[in-house]
Amino acid sequence: MSFESVTKFEKEIAKFFGAPYAIAVDCCTHGLELCLRQQRVTKFSSPVQTYISVPMLSKKLNIELEWREEDWLDYYYLGGTNIIDAAVLWRKDSYIPGTFMCVSFQFRKHLNLGRGGVILCDNESAALEIKKMSYDGRQPDIPWASQDITT
Repeated sequence: MSFESVTKFEKEIAKFFGAPYAIAVDCCTHGLELCLRQQRVTKFSSPVQTYISVPMLSKKLNIELEWREEDWLDYYYLGGTNIIDAAVLWRKDSYIPGTFMCVSFQFRKHLNLGRGGVILCDNESAALEIKKMSYDGRQPDIPWASQDITT
């Protein structure tokens, strides 16, 4: 798949959700991870009832985790952050400004691609940084030989 195809897909997803930017990722959990890394989060809370990969991120990234009791529908915040696990959300114009919303395309979700996800945000510099992180520190529009990989 070409960078142009991915960019076109990202723009269509961003438009659907009403977000200025969308960054395609291989899964929602990795989207959450990139947001946690980009924001250098040191502590977050998670509902007790969530997908196991979310609290496991705290172990992987050495981030302090607090559990909380919360009944949630469609999405929830990683407490103490502006990062949202919106894995099951699929609603037009549902982007919440000022956040990083991570959506899943897993086989039981609304966009059944088998695997994948997207990060929605309205912060241009963060979107560019996360996009670079999602490409192993490379920029998708610069030839490999010209890359200055710092991320």
